[in-house]
Amino acid sequence: MPAELLGDPAGISCAFSDGRRSRHVVVTPDPLPLVRDLLTGLAGLVHPHGPVDAPGTVTDYLAGVRDLAGFLRARGARGGAGALTRVLLAEYWMQAGWRHESATRRMLAAADAAAGVLRPEVRALVAGRHFAAMPVTAPLQPYTEQEWERLHRVCRQVADEAFGRYRAARAGAAGGDDPRAARWDGGNLRWLLTRLGPAGDGEVAAWLGRNRSWVTARGGVRSACEELYPTMEVTAAYRLLLGMYSGIVPDGIADLGVGDIDWAGDATVLLGYVKRRTAAESMTLPRKAVRLLEQWLEHSALTREHAPAGLAGRLWLHYNRFASPRWRGGVSARAPVGWAPRAGVQVDRRRVRTSYLALRDRSRWHGSTRSAIDPNHSPAVEGDHYLTATTAAQQDMVEQIIEDAQQDMLRRAAPAVILTDAGVSDLAGRYPELISRLGVDDTAIAELTGGTRDVFAAACADPLSGLHGPPGKPCPARPWVCLLCPLAVFTPPARGEPAAAQGVLRPAVAADARSAVHGRVRAICRSHRPGARPLPPAAAGRPRRRGRRPRR
Repeated sequence: MPAELLGDPAGISCAFSDGRRSRHVVVTPDPLPLVRDLLTGLAGLVHPHGPVDAPGTVTDYLAGVRDLAGFLRARGARGGAGALTRVLLAEYWMQAGWRHESATRRMLAAADAAAGVLRPEVRALVAGRHFAAMPVTAPLQPYTEQEWERLHRVCRQVADEAFGRYRAARAGAAGGDDPRAARWDGGNLRWLLTRLGPAGDGEVAAWLGRNRSWVTARGGVRSACEELYPTMEVTAAYRLLLGMYSGIVPDGIADLGVGDIDWAGDATVLLGYVKRRTAAESMTLPRKAVRLLEQWLEHSALTREHAPAGLAGRLWLHYNRFASPRWRGGVSARAPVGWAPRAGVQVDRRRVRTSYLALRDRSRWHGSTRSAIDPNHSPAVEGDHYLTATTAAQQDMVEQIIEDAQQDMLRRAAPAVILTDAGVSDLAGRYPELISRLGVDDTAIAELTGGTRDVFAAACADPLSGLHGPPGKPCPARPWVCLLCPLAVFTPPARGEPAAAQGVLRPAVAADARSAVHGRVRAICRSHRPGARPLPPAAAGRPRRRGRRPRR
């Protein structure tokens, strides 16, 4: 059914695709004809004629109606949409903010499309560029692994401890009796609460024929009632756990009913839910989510026996003695969760889904619509919002790796330089000119040729056994990391020992002189040290024993 306009007071009645209905009234001290024109445009935007398909969205549009009506009333404008001028409307939009501007623009455009009520210059202004741009919002950041683990541990603890108390209370109630005939104790009180439902001290006192103060003096019934009937905080923990195990959108979890659970055997559940942005969806729950639903259905079974008929089918049914009405079919997103600040965790249902998508296995994701994590997202959205949710340091590291790879590609694309005898002679003849271009003096040349400055070649004894990668895979370490690696083999210059070997390799060799690789490095360095006794070839290049891996 399309949206219908209401009479006095002016308002609108809407029906949405998921079966919900809402009725909204615009109360103003002095009704203007413009309000009726804006509501007519809003009716053309509501499902099934337009994109508005939620009561909250209608509320946002009506806030724009009230704001524009108040602005025109303060300036003495009393006409409808046809009496609007370009100057007056531009003045309002320049101070209204992007939300009210966007809502009123759409309603005026829809009303004009239906009845042609706007002036030509006003119509051009409505179709033109917005004065206030919508603020750019950053994608939700997922929980870190530590935050995710802490949130899961706290929710699991709250749910499991409450379920353990529930089972103990049911066992005590099974062995209890009517407190009017038996004595007052915990088992008999829980027996009574399973018959009365979630009651307070007054209801129990009336059942016993005593004063309320008599029940309160003996500890009251609140603790026993919370053991048998889940509270809002316990229900919120179950909801968060289901989102962490399944990745269902928060609004889909909030509106679940018992009838949405389709059991396909003892351990498989096909869960149907409504995603407000799209339509009805379904998914096969993982095993952990199935076990959680089984636990919650058992935990809330007694609550459903005493709940009103209209709420018994809601999945997240609970009893809140501090709210009105006390029977609740869900947990509000703004409801405070007492265990969250005590445990030092932040609860954001939207970030739960983002974290689920960011942490799940992405080995098969390759940018195709067929391999999308969420079928409602394009590969570009997933790549921007989920797969690249990194810190600034990680982003810098990725950019550095990309730059290094680009430089390697350019270097490999350059033709190889082959020096012939004539080329070597020509290079020797131009050597003074090349030195002058480098801008080095005689002191620097002496340091280079004398071994003070490092000019040496390096290699790896076993690239598949590196310390910085898995065994059997090429070592991913940077070249400067090799200075500290026991697998590195350095070829020093003909004269002197490289400073790297003097300051880095020699202490490592002294700490583990028995290592074959370390011994090889030390042998090479000693053989090139001035005045050192040359080592025999076997010692300088002793092969490593088979079956023995170098020490890490």
